Amino acid sequence: MIDMSGQIAVVFGVANKRSIAYSICESFAAAGATLVIGYQSERLKKDSEDLLESLGQTGKGKLVQCDVSKDEEIDGAFAEIKSSFPAIHTVVHSIGFAPNIKNAVLDTTRDDFRIANDISVYSLIALARGAAPLMIDGGTILTLTYYGAEKVFPNYNIMGVCKAGLEAAVRYLASELGPKNIRVNAVSAGPIKTLAARGIGDFNTILDVTTQRAPLHRNVEQSEVAGAAVFLASKLASGITGEITYVDCGFNVTGI
Repeated sequence: MIDMSGQIAVVFGVANKRSIAYSICESFAAAGATLVIGYQSERLKKDSEDLLESLGQTGKGKLVQCDVSKDEEIDGAFAEIKSSFPAIHTVVHSIGFAPNIKNAVLDTTRDDFRIANDISVYSLIALARGAAPLMIDGGTILTLTYYGAEKVFPNYNIMGVCKAGLEAAVRYLASELGPKNIRVNAVSAGPIKTLAARGIGDFNTILDVTTQRAPLHRNVEQSEVAGAAVFLASKLASGITGEITYVDCGFNVTGI
């Protein structure tokens, strides 16, 4: 059992109890970490309070409002975190959004491209910049990606382009933050039925194909992705940075 007692983990993108980020929070909390959960807007504050309570973190953990498309909110969130905790140890970026994701890449407008990359890619860079000064003893930054960054998946469209950019950002950030003993990695999760996945057309076909072709002949569970996150945030992974770790029941190694 990995012990995260005394560690502060900041998690962005906890949409609901079915989200991967929530499962990561559950595993972090079970390992003894104190959680800070970022929520997008005042409208989502009450839901976030309920999620924090369900994780057993009321009175221990913290909520911060942070719309990652606004630099001033990112600055304010980390200033608020700093006022409560002398240091942080882990940041999880579980954020992705593309307007009109059903459009083909060829039909993606310039403005939709800008928004998708701002929210899905640049936000990792902005959060890393805000977190680094608080990682005084080093730390871990994790993001969530998908195999659609490397291979074409039907209906994944512009999000595949964004995930490719996100994975490149992981490598460059790992290089730049390495001297501060801050590790940056991504977990490439297999397809999971989350709220975000509902926006991908014919998602059940992707689930079915994964079940057929993955060496384990099943789809991955949220808890398995969370387990990988706990490992990557721990000292057991102290020599791992700039990597894309696949948690997809082996689907990525298959051909036809």
